[in-house]
Amino acid sequence: MHIEIVVENIKCGGCANTIRKALLKDARISGAEVDVEAGRVRVTADQDIRDEVVQRLAGLGYPEAGTVEGLGSAKAKARSFVSCAVGRMSDG
Repeated sequence: MHIEIVVENIKCGGCANTIRKALLKDARISGAEVDVEAGRVRVTADQDIRDEVVQRLAGLGYPEAGTVEGLGSAKAKARSFVSCAVGRMSDG
């Protein structure tokens, strides 16, 4: 089963690296692809875990497009900045 989610705040390969690593920690997920340009995350899983994936992404600072605004959006951007930096450092 493929699950596609358009998210906010993906800016670079560091972001993509963080997202992939975090999602692949879940044993139910067999694949995770990130399209930085489109802001799209595609997950391959053996069951419908869309809601859990959306929650995990939001926790990393990459909320589903159109789901946060105002202060929530600012907090998500701050979390994504940190996630991006961590992803860049561990990309070696």
